[in-house]
Amino acid sequence: MGEGKKKGLNTNSNSYTIIYSAFVVIVVAFLLAFVFQALKPAQDANVALDKKKQILYSLNIRNLSDEAAAAKYKEVVVADEVIDAQDKVLSAGSQGGENAGFKLNSADFKAGKLALYICKVDGKTKYVIPVYGMGLWGAISGYIAINDDKSTVFGAYFNHESETAGLGAEIKDNQKWQEKFQGKKLFLNDKSSSIALSVNKKVSDPKTQVDAITGATLTSNGVTEMLHDCIGQYTKFLKDK
Repeated sequence: MGEGKKKGLNTNSNSYTIIYSAFVVIVVAFLLAFVFQALKPAQDANVALDKKKQILYSLNIRNLSDEAAAAKYKEVVVADEVIDAQDKVLSAGSQGGENAGFKLNSADFKAGKLALYICKVDGKTKYVIPVYGMGLWGAISGYIAINDDKSTVFGAYFNHESETAGLGAEIKDNQKWQEKFQGKKLFLNDKSSSIALSVNKKVSDPKTQVDAITGATLTSNGVTEMLHDCIGQYTKFLKDK
């Protein structure tokens, strides 16, 4: 009898399909992981630069190139301190800080670690406080810059993840609206310890209130709650003159 024919791999079998699919998935996953790791340093750098620009925006420093913004941040930010609600310094930060308060996020805020940017603009001290909250469709955030009297707003910048274009998204897109915060007071008076700065549909106190965004009541309310909740955690620092 002649030698039997050797059986080749049956490419039509279920086993072949499963093995081939698994191999492709593993290769694709490996390639994606490799690309992610290769691009991560550049992505992290872009995120950090965007954060620096937002802090500068709150200090009324805008329209800079990426390179100029990075240099300006290093110049004006004296320290990125970390404090707690009792005004205890947990980390002193550094000039052009990127490793103390700069690294904190909303989760750190909830844990009691408060970022405080001490800045110098035209020779005058400014304090920048990050704020976190919720809008109509998702998270909102921002930075409030305060004069050295610790009670008057120098500037503000707000951001969002998914607010409606032309409505809630105006907290980010409308620079003129952000500029309305300039000169507003954080407190009703020197004796008050409650944050009065707010966004209102009907402004009854021009010293502490900003007009709400037309058609974006819930987002405007979210900004007010964000200001009260976040800046309120800095009350001890703000009241220690």
